[in-house]
Amino acid sequence: MDKSKRLFLKSKRSFRRRLPPIQSGDRIDYRNVSLISRFISEQGKILSRRVNRLTLKQQRLITIAIKQARILSLLPFLPNLNNAKQFQFQRGGSAGRTIGLRTRNK
Repeated sequence: MDKSKRLFLKSKRSFRRRLPPIQSGDRIDYRNVSLISRFISEQGKILSRRVNRLTLKQQRLITIAIKQARILSLLPFLPNLNNAKQFQFQRGGSAGRTIGLRTRNK
């Protein structure tokens, strides 16, 4: 088969199309914590649009809703304290308290 003809053939590999993360009935709102929490990483960061597979408009609305929910204490700014300490130890940080310029370990 000619190389130029091969470019136009469809691949025979089929793939399952993934469902969109936000259905048409879902309202993007700061009160909808179950929906919003799907778009936050384990470290408490807002996931990118490419990872979420959202449109630009949806990502903007999600970001605003997450920030509003954090301000109103519906969502934490940081994940729970136990996971944060484990994350800090994995990165090699010290768990000491800083007093002035000196660090005192507990």
